[in-house]
Amino acid sequence: MRRLALPAVLSAVLAASALALAGAPARAQAAPPPDPGGLDVLFVGAHPDDEAGALSTFGQWNEFDGARVGVLTVTRGEGGGNAVGTEEGPPLGLLRENEERRAVGKAGVGDVHYLDKVDFYYTVSAPLTDEAWGHDESLAKVVRLVRATRPKLIVTMEPAPLPGQHGHHQQAARLATEAYFAAADSKKFPEQLGKERLRPWSAGRLFLAGGASGATGSACARDFTPATPAALAYGVWNGRASARNGGKTWAQVERDAARTYVSQGWGGFPDVPVDPEKNGCDYFTQIHSRVPFTLGNTDPTGMLEGALKPSKGGLPLGTEFSLTTESFGVTAGKAFTVTAHARSPRALPGGKVALSVPSGWTVTGSGDLGTVGSRERTARFTVTPPAGAANGRARLAANLTTGQGSGQTAVPVEVRPAVTGVQEPLPRVADFDAWAEKTGVPALSGRMKRVLTLASGKSRTVRVDLANSAGSAQQGTVKLGLPEGFAADAASKPYELAAGAKGSVTFTVTNTDASLPTSNQGGTGGDYDFTVTTASASGGTDVQRGGLELVPTAELPKAQNAPAVDGKEGPGEYPGPELDLSRLWEGTACESAADCSATGKVTWTDEALNVLVKVRDEARGTVLGADDCKRHWRTDSVEIAVDPRGDSENTSTTFKTGVFPGMADGKPCFERDADHHQGPGGETAPGMKVAATVNEPYDGYVIETSIPFTALPSAVDPARMGLNIFVYDSDTRDKVGQTRIGWSTWGGVQGDPYRWGLVSLPGHTPPSGVPGTPEPPVMPTDAAVSVDSPESIVQAARTGVPLAGGPAAPPWRTARIEGKPAVSGGSVTFRLAATGPGTAHVHVWDGKVLGTKKVAVDRAGTRTVTVPGASGVLAVAFEAKGGGTASSAAPISG
Repeated sequence: MRRLALPAVLSAVLAASALALAGAPARAQAAPPPDPGGLDVLFVGAHPDDEAGALSTFGQWNEFDGARVGVLTVTRGEGGGNAVGTEEGPPLGLLRENEERRAVGKAGVGDVHYLDKVDFYYTVSAPLTDEAWGHDESLAKVVRLVRATRPKLIVTMEPAPLPGQHGHHQQAARLATEAYFAAADSKKFPEQLGKERLRPWSAGRLFLAGGASGATGSACARDFTPATPAALAYGVWNGRASARNGGKTWAQVERDAARTYVSQGWGGFPDVPVDPEKNGCDYFTQIHSRVPFTLGNTDPTGMLEGALKPSKGGLPLGTEFSLTTESFGVTAGKAFTVTAHARSPRALPGGKVALSVPSGWTVTGSGDLGTVGSRERTARFTVTPPAGAANGRARLAANLTTGQGSGQTAVPVEVRPAVTGVQEPLPRVADFDAWAEKTGVPALSGRMKRVLTLASGKSRTVRVDLANSAGSAQQGTVKLGLPEGFAADAASKPYELAAGAKGSVTFTVTNTDASLPTSNQGGTGGDYDFTVTTASASGGTDVQRGGLELVPTAELPKAQNAPAVDGKEGPGEYPGPELDLSRLWEGTACESAADCSATGKVTWTDEALNVLVKVRDEARGTVLGADDCKRHWRTDSVEIAVDPRGDSENTSTTFKTGVFPGMADGKPCFERDADHHQGPGGETAPGMKVAATVNEPYDGYVIETSIPFTALPSAVDPARMGLNIFVYDSDTRDKVGQTRIGWSTWGGVQGDPYRWGLVSLPGHTPPSGVPGTPEPPVMPTDAAVSVDSPESIVQAARTGVPLAGGPAAPPWRTARIEGKPAVSGGSVTFRLAATGPGTAHVHVWDGKVLGTKKVAVDRAGTRTVTVPGASGVLAVAFEAKGGGTASSAAPISG
């Protein structure tokens, strides 16, 4: 692992921390804070760099408001790319940890916690991520960290499966949201409250990063559009100047921080505008709040109000005020109950709640609370939308007044007709909506556009899901309003639903015009929009929108003779159609066909799929070393994706291979990535053959491959096999690609099997022994862990917050550095004092690891340990037998 610069500020912090922990005289250092592990704000993300887009805001809160901000990162990003070296797996994870610590340090963030979960590969599936990370254990770790660090505000990522949204991001946000509620609940993870002596903790407010858009300039904090009606969104302008950063705007500081992530190719990010008014806002959307705040507060600290800063109305910090509704969905003309909840750390006499509702709605209820104190007081209201209330989301707001101040809160509801009809969701959308309802954040549901794919010129079923929220039986009709080029098997279909019942009707929809553009070139942004109109005989109509996405299709004929895998097309070898692989799906558009374009041909034999791809390319990207055959998106390459059954929800049941046309040894190579069995090609796809021809002078290349059917996760469905071919184009030497083109193309499509093209293999019979359904995938499990990270160990020693969201080692089974380490002959010797058995992970670190040793401790006592290294910091993580860790650190001086 290469040597990483040790910033002077970090070095000083480490030295001061180690001195204090080692019991050395502390005359030259300031008194430590009374709660070194406590935080005001906690950001929860999945990978190093996930916080990068919000650092401007966190830095401002730290500089101008004294907020102590910390970051919780679930993985160390060991599954990502590496634009600066050959490190991968745990070594890459530790490199990325160092990048993250240096990046967030520019915003005054000193604490970064990791859960030691594996960054297994890019996926758009939160359920797959949840399975790989282990839900209960991961949630327990996040809850423990929340209870240990006691943040007043939690900020996380987008938990919904929006198009292209990384499944790791989704799951990190789900964990943060669940932990926000669970950490406050004494019934959740009670062992943390008993054995570990933590206490329940109620963070004041919970936000997701994003959810709004606006123009540039200081007005962006006032003039913006939330992505969802009735949502509470905030903007924090990043054009504000930072005195501690030499007058740079916080946009500039944030960009400097982002450039720290050189392993991810971010080192070359361009400068942001110098003119502050040409910089915009970081946007955030409130998921939940327990505390009072001021609606319409556009101050940079508006999100901190009620949680970290007292509400503007004068209510004491620690006051709680919130609204709950009988249900998120409400019906026009039908009353529902709204409850206001309030409590305060000190008695507030004369508490009264006034509820504000949209014009035409009615409210009954006095709102009297009496004296608001430490026990929760509630006030109930009956709210009735008018019979003609418009469908859609609306905001209910409340104002709490007391003899000692006032504050506000709000909650959204959704007005729905008696009978609703919506297009069937994708499995990931159904999963998310069920999660949002179960978790108590139903307003997060329903934000994903409902789309289904349809093969060009083919038919499919489209189910409409119905729900009757009325108190009586309902009947009526459902109609699809399809665009030109599509037809349904009936103009409308009838339904009958009992009171409160759910049901469905199903249409067969056909693409009648096969000349319509497919992929992201079709419709609007790749979607052919249509309407679902559900009419009730008793009155009332629901109109919802859906979308059909056309994917390309082809019939692949069997080859008369197996093509020679030689990197060129022989006469008659590929009798099938030529596939257009030149559609852009991500990155910079090709300047011309010569700049980047491609075609592909696919055929098959009884034993294998055969693929030929011809690429035109004006400039060759980095030629990687022969030992660096991995992460094909870093330079010129071709990715071939096969979904054998054409029905995979995520890529763990697919085959995906990346093929490099030529390495430094002049030979092509291949690997498998983000699929059923990721890894080196020879190990994970036995029998697969690859050949390539790289044109000289360079104007492109040809790759050819034979993929045995036995290498696929399951037997092919000859009538419906998913297939996609992508071409990655890099015109630079920095291991960063600029353009991605392919056959069936949408943003993030490499992780979306349902958006891949569909092909048929007439006459194909699967080889014997190939399973009809995929066996469990082989998932990467090799994660970088905190006991191997000196930086994490030193932080844990300083803050007292145990490593990796785990428990602390019990006092009777721990170990730590005793006394002052001694340096001799290029090594350091120290005494390790143990009170019980376990394993000590010892590191000498001065910006790189100079020496490391693992010491087995079988009993209590003090032993002498010598480890290579004669400068920097001695860091020891002790894993107690039976569970728990203890961390200690000490400076090393000659």
